[in-house]
Amino acid sequence: MAERDTVSIHFVRAALTGLDAPVQARLLEAAGIPKNLLASASSRVTASAFAALWLASNRERDDEFFGLDSHRMKVGSFALVTYAVLHSRDLEQALRRTLRAFAAILSDVRGELVVEDGEAVVGLQTKVRGVNQRRFAEETFLVMVHGLICWLAGRRLPVLRAAFAFPRPPHAAEHAIMFAHDRRYDAPRTELRFDAAVLASKIVQSDKTVKAFLRDAPQSVFLKYKNVDGWSARVRRRLRQSDGARWPAFEEIAAEFNVAPSTLGRRLEAEGTTFQLMKDDVRRDLAIHHLHETTRTVGEIARDLGYEDVSAFRRAFKKWTKSRPGSYRLGVA
Repeated sequence: MAERDTVSIHFVRAALTGLDAPVQARLLEAAGIPKNLLASASSRVTASAFAALWLASNRERDDEFFGLDSHRMKVGSFALVTYAVLHSRDLEQALRRTLRAFAAILSDVRGELVVEDGEAVVGLQTKVRGVNQRRFAEETFLVMVHGLICWLAGRRLPVLRAAFAFPRPPHAAEHAIMFAHDRRYDAPRTELRFDAAVLASKIVQSDKTVKAFLRDAPQSVFLKYKNVDGWSARVRRRLRQSDGARWPAFEEIAAEFNVAPSTLGRRLEAEGTTFQLMKDDVRRDLAIHHLHETTRTVGEIARDLGYEDVSAFRRAFKKWTKSRPGSYRLGVA
C-alpha cells in the first residue's frame, strides 16, 4: 500500500511567507488546502497538497527557494543541479558538486562537506535574517540536498545525527522523520552527519530515470526518502498495512518482530514515541487522506480506522487538528 503521509501546517505557513493575502488565498485554493487550517499549529495537510502548494509558490515567485534567499533560485534550477551531478563518479563527488552548484545559485545559504572521525558532515553557513525564515531556509536546503543524494544512491542514506542552530520548534517531531532521531537544537551551526562510508556509494541513476524523478518533485524529494530506519518506522509501516482491516495489537507486532513487548516498548521510548502515539498518528494521516482525497462518509472513515462510535472519531479528529471532520472536508472553521 502506498504510504499516505501528511505534512505539518508549519511548512504550509512557511511556504506562504512574504506573499500578499490574496495571493496566499489563491495558492491555497489551487492546492486544495482549506485556509482555516492555518489557524491551528496542530493542523496537517496531505503530502500531495503540500507538493501542489510548493509548485504553485515556485511558479508565483519564479523561485524554487520560497523567496528566502536574496538571490532567486529560478524555476528549473533544481533540475539543472540534478543533471549536473547525475554522472558523478561516486556519491562524494556528487555531493560536493551539489553543494558547489547551490553555492552558485544561492547567496545566503551555503553548505560545506568535511570528513572527520569517520563521519561525513554537511554543515551550513546561513545569512538569512529572521528566526523563522532562517529555520525554513535551512530545512528546505537540507531536504533538497539530502533528497537528491538519496535518489542518486537509490536508497535512503541514514543520518547519524542532526544539529540545528535554532531553538527547538513546535514541529520538532517532523525532524525525526525527515532527518534523524538523534538531534539537538541551539547548536553552533546546522549540520547533518553521515557514516563517511556512504560517500563511496556508486550512482545508480541515469538519463532514463531522471525525468521521472523530476516529474514527481518536490514530493519525491520532500517525502520519498524520509527516515525509514528504526523501530518506530517499522511499527508505523506495519500499522499502515492495516488500512481498512483489523488493527494489530501491540503484542502481535512485537511477536512479528521477534522481540518481547517490553523490549519493543523501551526501543520506541528511546526514539521518543509510544505505540499509542504512532497509532494515533497513522489514524490521523489516514483520516486526512480520506477526507481530502475520497468521498467516503465520516461514518465510513471512522469504521475503517477502527472506531465503533463515530462520535469518538469526531472527538479524536478535533483533538488532532482542532477541526471537525466535516468542517475540514468543507474547508470551513
